[in-house]
Amino acid sequence: MSDKEVTRIRRKWQGLSNDYAVILIFIAIGLLLMLSFLPMLWMFMTGFKNKGEYFTYPPIFIPRNPDLSHFIRGLEIGGRKGIIDSFIVAACSTLVSLAVGSIAAYSIARFKIGGKHLAFWILSIRMMPPIASVLPLFLFYRFLRILDTYGALIMTNTIFNIPYAVWMLKGFFEELSGELEEAAMVDGCGRFGAFYRIALPLVAPGLVATALFCFMFSWNEFLFALILTRARVTPVTVVITGMIGGHEILWAEISAVASMASIPVIVLSIFLQRYLVRGLTLGAVKG
Repeated sequence: MSDKEVTRIRRKWQGLSNDYAVILIFIAIGLLLMLSFLPMLWMFMTGFKNKGEYFTYPPIFIPRNPDLSHFIRGLEIGGRKGIIDSFIVAACSTLVSLAVGSIAAYSIARFKIGGKHLAFWILSIRMMPPIASVLPLFLFYRFLRILDTYGALIMTNTIFNIPYAVWMLKGFFEELSGELEEAAMVDGCGRFGAFYRIALPLVAPGLVATALFCFMFSWNEFLFALILTRARVTPVTVVITGMIGGHEILWAEISAVASMASIPVIVLSIFLQRYLVRGLTLGAVKG
């Protein structure tokens, strides 16, 4: 057998092995996705089950007689107000965090304010356990008479979201060349104008990625919502725990409200997927 034939056969086997490797990778990814989505799918299906079906052994995955009444009742006993309150708090906190965090991150990236340790010090605020700060915040808000208000929750979530936003956006601004902003200022644009018209549009994917994570942090927050609210403001995380009583646990209503509460984050992730991927990979490969 000639050397050319050996080389051709070897390349053929290498191509087949590469194809098999790709197939195995996709199978592994598919299995991991199934394992990841199985709890959410089980929760969604439980919202349609009758009372006896979620205690049946062996477990029933697909309900025999799907029932929408649990979704309706879940909305009536607080789910609707909980979702609305959570959306108001998460949206306002995200907007304020982006507004303040982008300016702070730009200042640190361009002017090196505070040296190289300031950004890590800001991030360390995000590392503080919420349980350590909830009591001082409770006393402070009680003194200001703003307990059980949107302002208290928005302010608290923003305090913890701003450090994360600054840390994320700082890396995006550092990847930008300052020459475009200098050219804009030469043409008569001020520093803030260069930031608003040049820098921000260029880091739009990073802004979207940061906004999505800040929204998720505020949407899923439970401890502050439990301690700092009473009746006027009831985020969905508090509403769901309120369905666990001393004598009965409303499993179907809990599953139904939790399924509906997952929809906003899933929809945002789907619509912003293009910007999210670009934002998370921005700066991974340097030119």
